[in-house]
Amino acid sequence: MDLSLSAEQKLIQETAGRIAAEVLAPRAAELDNTYSFPTENLKKLAEAGMLGMLIPPPFGRGGASTLSFTLATEELAKACGSTALSFVTHVSAAQGILIAGTSEQRAKYLPALAKGEKLGAFAVTEPNSGANPMALEAFAESRPDHYLLNGSKAFITNAGEAAVNLVMAKTDRAPGPQSLSLFIVDSDLPGVSFGKTVRRMGFNGVSCREIIFQDVKVPRENLLGQPGMAVPLTMGIGALAALGAAAISVGLAQAALAASTTYAKERKILGQPIGANQAIQFYITEMSTAIDAARALLQSAVYLRDTSPPGPPIPALKAKLFASEMAVDVTNRALQIHGGTGYTKELPVERYYRDARGVTLHFSTTELIKDLLGKIALGLFP
Repeated sequence: MDLSLSAEQKLIQETAGRIAAEVLAPRAAELDNTYSFPTENLKKLAEAGMLGMLIPPPFGRGGASTLSFTLATEELAKACGSTALSFVTHVSAAQGILIAGTSEQRAKYLPALAKGEKLGAFAVTEPNSGANPMALEAFAESRPDHYLLNGSKAFITNAGEAAVNLVMAKTDRAPGPQSLSLFIVDSDLPGVSFGKTVRRMGFNGVSCREIIFQDVKVPRENLLGQPGMAVPLTMGIGALAALGAAAISVGLAQAALAASTTYAKERKILGQPIGANQAIQFYITEMSTAIDAARALLQSAVYLRDTSPPGPPIPALKAKLFASEMAVDVTNRALQIHGGTGYTKELPVERYYRDARGVTLHFSTTELIKDLLGKIALGLFP
């Protein structure tokens, strides 16, 4: 596995880092404190071609590598976790249409998604099922010229801001994965409405809302893939989202480490920088090592995604699992290094911790990932 970056990958990383430093970082605290959606940030990313970076011609100007996507995501997360989360969600939704859409669906939706004229969302989680797709209640009844969709989705990233939603719903009353299908649902369809923005512990700059479907007539041509194929399709979409989540975690942890290193050098007690204390040195070493390990696992998962045959995204899920838990630990240690000052909103460290904690719940929870990986390892997954 070659870990060296191509000229294009370096350029994308540098471009994302520049936008993050010049545009995202100065606005991050305000977005978090005011629960404001990062509209202007996403516009800047669209202007730089980032929102369509994985969409190749003729639908977009991208076609970048998966590694370029994770490199860009890490840079964005260092500055603003909320923008990075919205970005990953959008790119993942667009990827779903790219890999499973018909030529008509691709032509209709991908150009606008690539340009950032429309934003994407991915809706699976429900109030009574959590993120477990086997417990979904939303139902799309097959009619001659449409599907009649009823139900609701909860905690949906980009909801209300996105014009294009990938929605998982049951199309068969029988239990099992074969009853689940995936649809492209436009937000302006009659019967689609949104709940109020949920105020959460972290990722406060992201629109997180309920989506309500009441007798929504979804055109039959908006079925993504074949009926009953939502689970295997979601595996492909979820692999990219999991890699993005891992990259967000690495970015948040890296930002926390950088802040801690600077603080340990500058903060003095009795005339000595606190970094002279062995306890702080141990923390910095452990944090740095954990970040390097997570980044290496992420890069390995990216390589395997691009070179392995289709199947359960085991490496991506492992990368997301390890990186998200790592980020919680690293940002928690960063808080300890900063002491009482780190616990205030005067510094971004407490925001890094709150956002890092949220990644363990996004794009499938830690426990659901462990359950799935365990079943696969034991031969219990169909």
